[in-house]
Amino acid sequence: MNRPDLKIVYPFAGLATLAAVTSCQQQKKEEAKPYNIVYIMTDDHTAQMMSCYDTRYMETPNLDRIANDGIRFTNSFVANSLSGPSRACMITGKHSCANKFYDNTTCVFDSAQQTFPKLLQKAGYQTALVGKWHLESLPTGFNYWEIVPGQGDYYNPDFITQNNDTIQKQGYVTNIITDEAIDWMENKRDKDKPFCLLIHHKAIHRNWMADTCNLALYEDKTFSLPGNFFDDYEGRPAAAAQEMSIVKDMDMIYDLKMLRPEKNSRLKSLYEKFLGRMNTEQRAAWDKFYGPVIDDFYKQNLKGKELANWKFQRYMRDYMKTVKSLDDNVGRVLDYLKEKGMLDNTLVVYTSDQGFYMGEHGWFDKRFMYEESMRTPLIMRLPKGFDRKGDITEMVQNIDYAPTFLELAGAPVPDDIQGVSLLPLLRGEHPKDWRKALYYHFYEYPAEHMVKRHYGVRTERYKLIHFYNDINWWELYDLQKDPAEMHNLYGKAEYEPVVGELKEEMLKLQEQYNDPVRFSPERDKE
Repeated sequence: MNRPDLKIVYPFAGLATLAAVTSCQQQKKEEAKPYNIVYIMTDDHTAQMMSCYDTRYMETPNLDRIANDGIRFTNSFVANSLSGPSRACMITGKHSCANKFYDNTTCVFDSAQQTFPKLLQKAGYQTALVGKWHLESLPTGFNYWEIVPGQGDYYNPDFITQNNDTIQKQGYVTNIITDEAIDWMENKRDKDKPFCLLIHHKAIHRNWMADTCNLALYEDKTFSLPGNFFDDYEGRPAAAAQEMSIVKDMDMIYDLKMLRPEKNSRLKSLYEKFLGRMNTEQRAAWDKFYGPVIDDFYKQNLKGKELANWKFQRYMRDYMKTVKSLDDNVGRVLDYLKEKGMLDNTLVVYTSDQGFYMGEHGWFDKRFMYEESMRTPLIMRLPKGFDRKGDITEMVQNIDYAPTFLELAGAPVPDDIQGVSLLPLLRGEHPKDWRKALYYHFYEYPAEHMVKRHYGVRTERYKLIHFYNDINWWELYDLQKDPAEMHNLYGKAEYEPVVGELKEEMLKLQEQYNDPVRFSPERDKE
């Protein structure tokens, strides 16, 4: 990597020569020092709720620090919009068909397979993971790890340690994960070695339980319903069949916290279990805030579109409060790195495991190949020696993270990694042979939210999706004319040449990534 030369002038020639040699040696030593990697990932954080991407809803000043001081990817996507599969794609640099972790309900990650932390270890890096893992098997390839079981809990969460025991820690999960990550950097690593630290948060996953100090935030805000909030799904039967509607499927107690003893809901008992983890002080603060909100809600006895709007407003506020804690804690990590003089030698990455619906199409959750969930935020603060700032517009995918980290570390990138290193883009280059299309495959059906299995291809302008398994349905969208993906163009004569080209491209990608679904829908999981 090219770095600025230090120019020092000495008043005496002899001393100048000696000093110049010494300075050169010191600089070469500094230049040879490997970069550290701090990779922060959240769960279900969508770009709409980051002010560096979208200013409609909330401010995220610390996330904006990363984007403003570094780069923002404007076309960042996932390969499978679901937590576990997305994480498997990220850590292996391979699509689900290659890493074999297809869904959250039937799969256990094969921890013996190749991952980028293992490869970084071979290159002399210390690797650490704190927070959410969500791959069912225990982590491998890390010198240090401490993870929440499954989805984790917001309050007084359990952690599984390397001793394979489970301990409970007091406090709010986002704060605790950050505490543990900073503690590892400060007290538990070998400071003579480079490191890669994964700070993987439970937030902002459903059911969006905010820290008590943030409960009163955003209550004065009212949000406009998305234009397609009352989508009728004409020409899109798979979209109509889902069970992730804010109006129909959002749980009044579990999701929206409207708990009363005489009221019931499908997920009431799970919410009560979450409340039961709180200590006396936390529960008192929680009830103090939600008590009046609950009373007011049941007093209003809302129906129809008024109830739909109320649910949307409550959802937005709870989500934003959870983001607020996350943003504050990202700021803590940045401040620590700055205080310790580590920012110049550290790549700081922030992303989410996928996007999320904030009322678009009337939905919450993710899963679909539509833009709001296939897109994921990706911002980076680059170390010294990288001059690129601002937006990167090339299409990138979460399978690209692994080869990027490996190349940054000077480690070889195995041929079987399917992603592409982003380092040329970080250097300010615009490779002429950069990918022109992305492949996507979602497998988890039947399951929670009932989003049908589908695969597809996305280019800069078009998206072609095939829903399969218990349905055989194709959709085509012109993202330039229809960015909200409301009008299915498949079957229209004037678009047949486009469909033909996209099917050809999709088959080429399926062959490149060796997805067996190209042979038969029954061969989607092998």
